[in-house]
Amino acid sequence: MAGRGRGSWVWGICLAVLVGCGGPPAPDAAPGDVRRLLDRRADAVLDRDAKAYRATGGAADAYDNLRDVPLKSWQYRLTAFERTGTRATATADLRYRIKGYDSEPLTTSRALTLRERDGRWYVAAEGPAEKATEQLWDQGPVTAVRGAHSLVLGVGRSEQDEASLRGYADLADRAVPLVRDAWEKKWPQRVVVLVPESLKGMAGLLGAPASGYQGIAAVTTGEAGGSGAAPADRIIVNPEAYGVLGDFGKQVVLTHETTHVATRAHTSPATPLWLSEGFADWVGYRGTGRTPAQAAPELRRAVERDRLPDALPEDDDFGFSGDAGKLAAAYEGSWLACRMIADQWGEAKLTGFYEAVGAHKKRPGAVRDALEDVLDITPEEFTAQWRTYLRAELG
Repeated sequence: MAGRGRGSWVWGICLAVLVGCGGPPAPDAAPGDVRRLLDRRADAVLDRDAKAYRATGGAADAYDNLRDVPLKSWQYRLTAFERTGTRATATADLRYRIKGYDSEPLTTSRALTLRERDGRWYVAAEGPAEKATEQLWDQGPVTAVRGAHSLVLGVGRSEQDEASLRGYADLADRAVPLVRDAWEKKWPQRVVVLVPESLKGMAGLLGAPASGYQGIAAVTTGEAGGSGAAPADRIIVNPEAYGVLGDFGKQVVLTHETTHVATRAHTSPATPLWLSEGFADWVGYRGTGRTPAQAAPELRRAVERDRLPDALPEDDDFGFSGDAGKLAAAYEGSWLACRMIADQWGEAKLTGFYEAVGAHKKRPGAVRDALEDVLDITPEEFTAQWRTYLRAELG
């Protein structure tokens, strides 16, 4: 009796352990299911398989918006997952490359809403994650126009409007050889131009308020000081400001932005904006015959009023603050600084100076060292010489 009771008691303890502490719960299979769902979705995009894409869920037009974009790769990586019953939210890094243009994937964060039905997960919605920028296809169907050195992707346009995108491609195709002639260092010699429907669309691609880009015809995005492994830059057009320019102005703008693409690997945190923007304008105006009086009206008026700037433009002078005159003067003064170097030291010295500044990686001492090493002049002497040059060219 005693032994049997003792055995019963021990058995009761074991039973309590098994019932009360039955080991860790089985892991939720949902994250793995969603990863496989996103893999199928990515394969459908690359395979141009509309049926397979729609089988993963979401709005039908999401695939249609992408259909004309030439893609080399498209891959999701799940970074966060939160489930409540048959519903879930997730974020994923989307890594993609445009065929023939991107040497490495461009990465953007995507937010996904998911639903489970009959044991399977589906995408209910996909869009930019919080603080991430929009992609062009988030704004509507994308139309692609290919040039000899360019790819133009436009949104919000009918087939009849493809001619306007062809115009961008023609200008970009002319810009690439102009930049190649001025900047002989290695660069991809091809550009991707994004043309949203409006200023608001441009701001969405940049993740910034539209008011900050009022009157700005185009900007270039990309990683400054790239190692060569960074994805290709994107030239993003503000169709409202760009559209009011004449043919000459449109060409200068695209040549300017293409210069940023070409010089990006030699542009670092050490490079002041007066040098990067001035050099891009110098290439844009190079060989056009445009005189300083014609191309620098804001500074010309300042010289006429005996209000010559005391110093080269600071980075803050290039802010899109709404002061159009101040911004124009900053660009004009920067262009004339680079033009002066090319005139008085030679074009090779100008490109050498640009490289030397960018090679510093940090701002302190970069311009001073490059001025002394490449041009054999101190910053104080250079500024004084620049002011004299402004007076001579604009007076």
